[in-house]
Amino acid sequence: MEHDLKKIISQMTLEEKAGMCSGLDFWHLKHVDRLGIPEVMVSDGPHGLRKQNDKGDHLGMNDSIKAVCFPPACLAACSFDRDLMHEMGSAIGREAQANDVSVVLGPAVNIKRSPLCGRNFEYYSEDPYLAGEIAAAFINGVQSEHVGTSIKHFAANNQEYHRMSGSSEVDERTLREIYFPAFETAVKKAQPYTFMCSYNQINGTFASENKWLLTDVLRGDWGFEGYVMSDWGAVNDRVPGLIAGLDLEMPGSGGFNDAEIVKAVKDGSLDEAILDQAVERILRIIYLYADNHTPQEFTMEADHEEARRIAEESMVLLKNDGVLPLNPSEKIAFIGGFAKNPRFQGGGSSHINCFRTASALDSLPEHAQVTYAEGFPADRDAYDETLAAAAIKAAENADKAVIFAGLPDSFESEGYDRSHMQLPSCQNRLISEILKVQPNTIVVLHNGSPVELPWRHEVKGILEAYLGGQAGGAAVTRILFGAVNPSGKLAETFPEKLSDNPSYLFFGDGDKVEYREGIYVGYRYYDTKEMPVAYPFGYGLSYTTFAYSNLRLDKETMTDSDTLHVSFDITNTGSVAGKEIVQLYIRDLTGSTKRPLKELKGFEKVSLEPGETKTVTIELDYRSFAWYSTNLGDWYAAGGSYEIQVASSSRDIRLLAKVTLKTARVLPLHVHKNTTLGELCRNPRTKEIAEKLANQILAGMGAGASEAASEAISDEMNTAMIDSMPLRALRSFTGMSGEEMDGIIKQFRAAADGNV
Repeated sequence: MEHDLKKIISQMTLEEKAGMCSGLDFWHLKHVDRLGIPEVMVSDGPHGLRKQNDKGDHLGMNDSIKAVCFPPACLAACSFDRDLMHEMGSAIGREAQANDVSVVLGPAVNIKRSPLCGRNFEYYSEDPYLAGEIAAAFINGVQSEHVGTSIKHFAANNQEYHRMSGSSEVDERTLREIYFPAFETAVKKAQPYTFMCSYNQINGTFASENKWLLTDVLRGDWGFEGYVMSDWGAVNDRVPGLIAGLDLEMPGSGGFNDAEIVKAVKDGSLDEAILDQAVERILRIIYLYADNHTPQEFTMEADHEEARRIAEESMVLLKNDGVLPLNPSEKIAFIGGFAKNPRFQGGGSSHINCFRTASALDSLPEHAQVTYAEGFPADRDAYDETLAAAAIKAAENADKAVIFAGLPDSFESEGYDRSHMQLPSCQNRLISEILKVQPNTIVVLHNGSPVELPWRHEVKGILEAYLGGQAGGAAVTRILFGAVNPSGKLAETFPEKLSDNPSYLFFGDGDKVEYREGIYVGYRYYDTKEMPVAYPFGYGLSYTTFAYSNLRLDKETMTDSDTLHVSFDITNTGSVAGKEIVQLYIRDLTGSTKRPLKELKGFEKVSLEPGETKTVTIELDYRSFAWYSTNLGDWYAAGGSYEIQVASSSRDIRLLAKVTLKTARVLPLHVHKNTTLGELCRNPRTKEIAEKLANQILAGMGAGASEAASEAISDEMNTAMIDSMPLRALRSFTGMSGEEMDGIIKQFRAAADGNV
């Protein structure tokens, strides 16, 4: 149905227009009955509906309807599976339609800067490419059901401490390369109906009133077409926010900020056209849902099974020294409170009121010989001697012991950050005690973010279940007993210890949080520094094995406008069917600027029967090779050589090839008296003149030198001095006059501008 939005807006009063720019209550947008503008509802969350019918709140303190909890982002991202994420989004979209919800508040794509962030369980990855691809697939899935999404939290919201007021101090290159791309990819590949701006300030300006962020970048650079809403209570100053591009305030402010908008229009400090534009954006999305609303059945049982399948595709096998899969004929001890009461979601605004849950104990295969001992509780850190003794005895009398460990709800949640990366001490203690009597010990982890694993070299198996959603317990059992071959890989690095993390010294400040590690986040830091880690990004085992071969590029040399197709073969060399997540990284060999050792630029999940071979092709474009130049104000890839790395993880490179990029683009060079000869030699436009001048200086330095002088001053020293020599030094070292130096500078400027 077509709606003449401008005509509708022209019939609205100023007060009605201002009112449309804030929520009716916690979850509903305002309606105007006389103009046929319907009331619509928005609802959390990224991995299932948290729809509250009466007493609304943002942090999940009041009850919501019974719904399905799908695997949270910390686990779902480990699937590396775009199709699976589209299916998950579609299922949530259908649930939203069945419950009259117009916009799902998610996905959350903030980068995992530190393992301590209390909300990491809601975020996808430390890598912006992976986060963007997964987010776009999820959004397309939800919106295929004519339900909107609200991608969040834009931007640089990477901690909970002082999240409503603190300022994230981040340079533009880091924002563009690390903290923006997941949002950018979502816009360009999925066009989410709405964006949710974050609470925090960015370099001293609140996100809710940051015109550069909400208008220049989001709409101008990326082409976002929907409306921008605030996070709940994120508005600092409403009228400047509206001018900056914040269309909708959530929830309402009891009419206070609506009145501020009306006052600003009347006194001329706010152009009414800006208000009209915001209302038009909001109305377009309202009607996009209302005109396509389709009442349907709430298929919770079917969605429960879908949630289990997603969990099975995502869990990560970290270690297997021949102890998995389990055999039902073996005597198995299940130990730990999580076996009976699994922790499968995080606390806060995304908390789902599940209609049912499945634990590992509930989901045992037929004839399995499993005994259960609590060992330690699932909800607190408390070592109970009686419980521990019973668990040790059960482990000793079994063929294998499976310990269900993890973080209690109180250890990580929205609203606060963790202070450490450790498991409860009672769990580490009991694991150590059990290892004394049972060498065949397996640990299943239930956690929303990385933990330190002091016993990882001693146990025989580790399954990272993360937070598995309401059917996660069933997924764990099916993987343990081999009904499912694990195929997930880590979407984040597990460092050996917290202090290894690049943000360790700069995380958690309140007023100003300095992102001093810059672009070196996650594996970009660990791999570049060649630092040992517990488990690298992209790592995960299978019950089968895979071989990589026959790497080929469709061209050896490419230009700015070309695409490069990278093809290779992957073979299942084991005896059972399995899925391998293949990853493609690029290493810049040009030396044009400081960059991480490698960056993920492609991935695919490949399903293979035993002995089967498939060819994988990944397409790369100019942006795949580029970094963000603030001087250019755009993405830039220098001409030269790049290494293509096909890998099983960031630390397991299987195939290598090189491609040469030829580019006509040149970084701007602003020549002045302190520009160095080295800079001029490295610029293709000024290189010829600079090298000629440098050779003249070097020749002069060596002329007539004594033997003693030659021993004291090496050629390497002279070359280094020339590289760092500013043009103003020509007067001191060559006797060049001021007029001659000015002439040289003018010559270099003309060359740099392409006028020579």
